Amino acid sequence: MIRLLIADDSALMRKLLEGIFLEEGDFDIRLARNGNEALELVHAFDPQIVTLDVQMPGMDGLTCLSRIMIEAPRPVVMISSLTAEGAEATLEAIELGAVDFIAKPSGAVSLEIDRLRPLVVEKVRAAAGARIRRTLRLTERVRHQIRSAGLVSRPRPGRASPLQSAKIKKGGIKLGNDILPGLVLIGTSTGGPAALDMVLPQLPPDFPWPILVAQHLPASFTGAFAKRLDRECQLNVVEVNQPMPLRPGTIYIGKGDADVMVAPRAAGVIAMPVPAKSSYLWHPSVERMVASALDHLEASNLIGVLMTGMGNDGAEAMKRLRLTGGHTIAEAESSAIVWGMPGELVKNGGAEVVRPLEDIAETILEMVGSSAAN
Repeated sequence: MIRLLIADDSALMRKLLEGIFLEEGDFDIRLARNGNEALELVHAFDPQIVTLDVQMPGMDGLTCLSRIMIEAPRPVVMISSLTAEGAEATLEAIELGAVDFIAKPSGAVSLEIDRLRPLVVEKVRAAAGARIRRTLRLTERVRHQIRSAGLVSRPRPGRASPLQSAKIKKGGIKLGNDILPGLVLIGTSTGGPAALDMVLPQLPPDFPWPILVAQHLPASFTGAFAKRLDRECQLNVVEVNQPMPLRPGTIYIGKGDADVMVAPRAAGVIAMPVPAKSSYLWHPSVERMVASALDHLEASNLIGVLMTGMGNDGAEAMKRLRLTGGHTIAEAESSAIVWGMPGELVKNGGAEVVRPLEDIAETILEMVGSSAAN
């Protein structure tokens, strides 16, 4: 049996969520009405997984989450609204250690919950087996507290990168009057925001390639997420909310509830949002993003990175990228919160290298530096 704690101030929401998991037949469930009750039950019941409402009277969800991650770290899935305020609170929760989130139904809760049932169960089951790393969670809390105090805006440049001694190679992708040496394609899902928050700020300000990211998030979240990353990174970070040229040294975050694709234009290569395609299960689709890059660019100019996330989104396209001459990096099982997506890339033979999260930025730099030196 999976021990599940559901904390929500809405009696209806508690009842509906409890009903969903009782029907599954393998959950032992306890209910809490607020953060104080939830914290007590974390210690008394010792749940394997907690669902935590963001907005609760007394001790709210963020405060409760922070206490849980300090006193008794375990997987937590936040229950949040899709409002701008809800997006900010949810991203803050992820910084504090939450594994994932479930968006509250926007209409009649009792009607919408049936539509969301498969996703709710999938997310909670995946989170129940997620890896919680104390050191990573502590690092995130400290960084979050420093940022909240306004002590830093962007991190200081780290050690010298392989790019500083390498010349940009003469070939590459034509971009108007400029030459774009290459493109980095990154795919993430469950646990991805925290992973991206560790990897992307390590890239130096002279990074010469654009970076295109497909992170599974709702549309109301990706703009706020891009702004948060922009405050963290030495590179500029933008949401792909309209067609935009791919420029070196910029990180492009695919807009949620849509797909992001690479396309050629007379002035050069662009990234653009397109309506989500039903044949792809997750959005923005990593598979579709990488496939579009392969349709228009040489694989040798591409680096694919697949990090934490449930499912297999991107594994087949990145395998094709590797087999046609590109480079691929899969996050190691030892660091991934959920080793679904990178694990599939490893299993299908498409991973050129497998690296723990803390080494992925350096590996990207080495690959770009090697490409530039050739």
